[in-house]
Amino acid sequence: MDDDSDSRFWGALSKLFRQKSISIEELILEANRNGTLIQEDASMLLNILRLEKKQVADIMVPRPDILCAEADDGIPAICELVRLHGHSRIPIYEGNRDNILGIVYAKDLLAPLLDKTAPLPDPRTLMRTPLFISETLNLKEMLLEFRGQKKHMAIALDEYGGTSGLVTLEDVLEEIVGEIEDEHDPSKPQEIRELQPGVYLVSGRYPLEELRDTLGLPLESDQVETIGGFLTELAGRVPRQGDSFTLEGRRLTVREANRRQIRWIVIEPAA
Repeated sequence: MDDDSDSRFWGALSKLFRQKSISIEELILEANRNGTLIQEDASMLLNILRLEKKQVADIMVPRPDILCAEADDGIPAICELVRLHGHSRIPIYEGNRDNILGIVYAKDLLAPLLDKTAPLPDPRTLMRTPLFISETLNLKEMLLEFRGQKKHMAIALDEYGGTSGLVTLEDVLEEIVGEIEDEHDPSKPQEIRELQPGVYLVSGRYPLEELRDTLGLPLESDQVETIGGFLTELAGRVPRQGDSFTLEGRRLTVREANRRQIRWIVIEPAA
């Protein structure tokens, strides 16, 4: 910030701190309204504050969707999972998914694969110790666990000690900065396209400001920036596929969503 904006920022903070019962969230929102804190920084700070309000269960990959291998499948099967899905870590179980033995790192597969003089080892000899955590752990504590244990992946357990899901460091960071894409993520279609006259398919990440400019849909929020976030804020939860909202003469229907976010919305004139 320059000297002038810096002065306005600290002036705004001084004013707010003189008030009673002021929260850090209100300080951030006030700084954003005054223009002393840009929207992107304000959103990240608010997301950090809200980590304590979310649990691992809210963002984890549920047990049925965990990409993992049985210990007796062998190294070739694990390599095939890495090749097909691009994951750098594969959980290994024995018997069933409640018995996770360890995590095989893709980079640890290179040495045995390149050594043509020796037979492939048992995956159990390559596994690293898994990090087990409770599914009720809040995300701030989860982030500290990742840092303290120097791990990037954790297995979430339910109250009975069974596997309930899997969470990664990337999952937690995405709660702060938004979705992180890498070279293995499939390319996505454009974020807004016309399906037929007056009917649009819109990404849940499409900015409210741009939605106002492109479709003339004037939706505003002090808390969120995207249409997916707006509908989530409106519903008080992540809407499910098929949920509809009528706003400003338009019907917005959730076409695709998961437990964490809305992916695609159909916007059309309200009946």
